[in-house]
Amino acid sequence: MRIRQTPGECIFTVFNTLLMVFLMVIMLYPFYYVLMASFSMPSDMAAYRGILLWPQGFQAESYKLVFQNSDILTGYANTIFYVIVGTVLSVLFTVMIGYVLSRKNLMLKKPLMILIVVTMFFGGGMIPTYLMMSQIGLMGTRAAVILPGLIGTTNVIIMRTAFQGVPDSLEESARIDGANDITILWKIMVPLIMPTVSVMILFYGVGRWNSWFDAMLYLRDRSKFPLQLILREILVYSGTDDMLISWGEFNGQDMSEIIKYTTIIVSTVPIICVYPFLQKHFVKGVMIGAIKG
Repeated sequence: MRIRQTPGECIFTVFNTLLMVFLMVIMLYPFYYVLMASFSMPSDMAAYRGILLWPQGFQAESYKLVFQNSDILTGYANTIFYVIVGTVLSVLFTVMIGYVLSRKNLMLKKPLMILIVVTMFFGGGMIPTYLMMSQIGLMGTRAAVILPGLIGTTNVIIMRTAFQGVPDSLEESARIDGANDITILWKIMVPLIMPTVSVMILFYGVGRWNSWFDAMLYLRDRSKFPLQLILREILVYSGTDDMLISWGEFNGQDMSEIIKYTTIIVSTVPIICVYPFLQKHFVKGVMIGAIKG
């Protein structure tokens, strides 16, 4: 049975709906523009002005050129490796640290939390971190891309709060049955906080997919570059010359812009496709970490 709304509530609902639609449009249109531009003919796109609702002309050769670029294919493979390995390790360590910090009988619990929280506000800086990575022999290795951002302090706090929300009676019952901490963590606690774990997978996965700065600092071998670093070279330094060699009938400068649009789509679509599978856990997982401090 629907509850009748007052005139003021109806006005608020209409205004709120229009506002959400407006925000959705202004957030989605840039991506839609890039998608339509990636299928447009370079000469038609260069002459077009205004809101772009459909491709100007049509071509799909830009996608063929992008996927023929060995750097992009190698970057794809590297990024998938960094995302999978980095996300698995990050979630694993975040879960373990969050579980330990949520235990009421943990010694030096408050000093440990203070030390962890301090890292949210203070860091060693880029140059000291670079020197440290060099001295411990990680320069030029894949570990240099994965290890520096392995654990996020905010994610640890969210995970700790999620563990604290699990009733103590479940742990006590498990201990009576002879379960140890490892069994309690992986067979009781983690299944109960899967929405939060899903949010951690989303946070770490998106962060790894978009990461390029650490790779730019610590890697010199192009065979280890992630996709986003290759994309940065194409967008910032216009590194499209190799792809333009096989497209002789169009003006190189115009085609360069189309290739940039295409590369953005190619590098963005995979992570967008992953989000719907985790979206249903997103709100619940974040709210768990917002209920208790």
